[in-house]
Amino acid sequence: MTNLLDYKCPCCGGSIEFNSTVQKMKCPFCESEFEMDSLKEMDASLSEETTENLELAAPETPAWTSPELEGMQVYLCQNCGGEIVADKNTGATSCPYCDSPVVMSGNFSGGLKPELVIPFKITKEQAVEALKKHYQGKKLLPKVFKDQNRIEEIKGIYVPFWLYDAKADASVRYKAEKRRRYSDQKYDYTETKYYSVLRRGKIAFEHIPADGSSQMPDDLMDSIEPFTFSETVPFQTAYLAGYLADKYDVTAEDNMERVKSRMKKTTEDEFRATVTGYDSVITENSNVNISDSKTTYALYPVWLLTTVWNDERYIFAMNGQTGKFVGNLPCDKGLFWKYFFISFGIGAVIIAAIMILLNLL
Repeated sequence: MTNLLDYKCPCCGGSIEFNSTVQKMKCPFCESEFEMDSLKEMDASLSEETTENLELAAPETPAWTSPELEGMQVYLCQNCGGEIVADKNTGATSCPYCDSPVVMSGNFSGGLKPELVIPFKITKEQAVEALKKHYQGKKLLPKVFKDQNRIEEIKGIYVPFWLYDAKADASVRYKAEKRRRYSDQKYDYTETKYYSVLRRGKIAFEHIPADGSSQMPDDLMDSIEPFTFSETVPFQTAYLAGYLADKYDVTAEDNMERVKSRMKKTTEDEFRATVTGYDSVITENSNVNISDSKTTYALYPVWLLTTVWNDERYIFAMNGQTGKFVGNLPCDKGLFWKYFFISFGIGAVIIAAIMILLNLL
């Protein structure tokens, strides 16, 4: 696994990494452990908390300082354009997004410094086991896919996320109906009453995440939520040791409309849940205003596997904090039709048996 920074063990001189099990820096050679606080002096002073209103041009966050840039470089995958940060000693690796072999080049430059980070809690071994469990019970999954899948290529990546705080002031009007059915000796009746229902109120949003990498499928990152924000810690480069880290290439402003749309839908869903006791409810008008917005730049842990089978690309992702696992799997068409015809045949036999019994009665 590529290290982002090369921290040396003061006991044996080996490279130490962040260990997600003990939540400390640990030397894999002499087993020495080090508290995170003891490594703070290796980083530049932590930046003061800064936020950004969604309407501003850019978040006011300090840039990386010279000591933090030592040993760091960035490379671009020539196949998909993914931008990854790694240490200066890495000569070649494979792109975690498209699995193409890449050669490291260039220097890390520009960009904002993350304010917060959620350290990895799930180990690589746990991620591999989760992938195996993901296969279980999938009868239509091609056997060769499981046999040939290169699960050892799974990689831990700190993905850039913008965290949004905002307030929603909303007013939603609904058309609702109540129906009552009754009968007498001659007729059946349906009595319908119509209502205009209005809901007004405010909702506060905190730490709504939206990934800042164009190479990460948004739906995949949304699927591994939620992350537990209470476990964020002030950013230290030491947490990145032993993992890859992606540099954001989607700005907070670029994600703005996507996040506003998410906040609007959540607000409408919450308001709709309060309209009860009716037989039918239809939204007639919705007005949701988002205000008091600000953003925070953070890195969240993700285990990512990209593999190719039959010239198709499959991506699996695991929340490196909670262990939630998602990903699409291929379907063996031969097995599909086999099960289909077996099921169809069984169904036809059952129907024929029922028809025979009915004729005999």
